[in-house]
Amino acid sequence: MLGNKDLSQATVLDIGCGIGGAAVHIALTRQPSSITGIDIEENLVVLATELAEKNKVSAICKFQQVESGPLPFEPGSFDIVFSKDSIIHIADKFALAKDVYRLLSPDGWFLASDWLCGYEGEPSPQMQAYIDAEGLDFGLASAKTYRQAFEAAGFVDIEFEERNAWYRIQARVERDNLAGPLYDELVSRVGEDFLSREIDVWNKMINVLDSGEHRPTLLRARKKL
Repeated sequence: MLGNKDLSQATVLDIGCGIGGAAVHIALTRQPSSITGIDIEENLVVLATELAEKNKVSAICKFQQVESGPLPFEPGSFDIVFSKDSIIHIADKFALAKDVYRLLSPDGWFLASDWLCGYEGEPSPQMQAYIDAEGLDFGLASAKTYRQAFEAAGFVDIEFEERNAWYRIQARVERDNLAGPLYDELVSRVGEDFLSREIDVWNKMINVLDSGEHRPTLLRARKKL
């Protein structure tokens, strides 16, 4: 996702940091000046802080809980803003792009991976079945919508790298592992009903990956100097 971007001595913001895995990995491998991870879930922020302490990068990695809406940082606070599979939960892509642009320093980059949709308008019955099975508040948007949002915010050098073909293979590997070699062990841990639901979610995801409606994508955009 980060490609060959130079993060040495950069100030970095991780939107939707979860338990901190990506932020800690960057701290250990990319020599940033600082990483601020944010999430709306307090328990995840606690776990992320513990992970940073365990890996001895707590001087670089700081995590905080935030509310939905504009982020509580000064303009130009970060050289890099990145997000891994989290902005799908933010419905207003135009407000998101505008806020990220505000937070970036001149020539800064927004780097993200997320799930895009290959359609405009309402999802198909198959896509809706997958969204319902996941039970999450997805704010799916197309590449066209993201591009319009980035351009409206002022971004340049906008790039999308679609990974549908790659993820179609990965999804089948994950599903087949759950239904095959890992099945007995996982049933003993989580129960047959839970595991059956998880396998059903993967099957519904594979349906919309194959149809092209579900499009995992890398997104890159730069703030003008």
